[in-house]
Order: sequence, then C-alpha cells, then structure tokens
Amino acid sequence: MKQDNVIQEKSYVFAVRIVNATRYLVDQKKEYILSKQLLRSGTSIGANIEEAIGGQSDKDFYAKLNIAYKEARETHYWLRLLKDTAYFDEKQANSLLQDCEELLKLSGSILKTMKAKFNLPNS
Repeated sequence: MKQDNVIQEKSYVFAVRIVNATRYLVDQKKEYILSKQLLRSGTSIGANIEEAIGGQSDKDFYAKLNIAYKEARETHYWLRLLKDTAYFDEKQANSLLQDCEELLKLSGSILKTMKAKFNLPNS
C-alpha cells in the first residue's frame, strides 16, 4: 500500500478497528444484529476507496468515492446508535466516531474538489 495516500491508509486502519469493534460487540456484549451492520458499512468504506483508486476514469473514481462517503455516513449512524444504547462506552464510541468523521471530511473534500474541477454530479 502506498504510504502517501492518506485516505487509503486511514480507511484501512479504520476497517481494522471496525473488525475489532465488531468482535468486541459479539464476544463481550452478545450483540449480533447492529454489529453486522457496523461491520458491513465500516469495512465498505475502505473497499470502495480501493475501487476508486483503481477506477478507469475521473467519473469512475468520483462514483466509487461517493459510495465510500455514503458508507461512512451510515457507519457514523451505527456508531452513534451503539453509543447511545450503551453497547460502546463514551471513550470507545468517541474514538471510532472521530476516525469516521475524519474519513467523512477527507472524502467530502476530495469529492467537492473533483466536482468543481470536472463539473461532476453530486452522486
């Protein structure tokens, strides 16, 4: 993995954290439904960023990155829900939420720049 691609690296590290958080939810909290939603959306962010990087055109990159952004929005929702229902404590949730918000800012900024540069659609 290229070390200079910040969003690629951060999304991968976040996916690892999501896998570990899911394992915690299942093993320690015996939570099986919400944890699957979190696992699916939280790991999908990085997978879609990887697809975007391998895109064949700017529009392809934009489309895949837009999906990654939407998955990050969904992940943010599940993290908030797990926090507010006491499956995660404040410290656990805030750490994951902070990382998720960073991915939202990075991907949102890239999408905004691309949209302006290439006159691309919102989704």
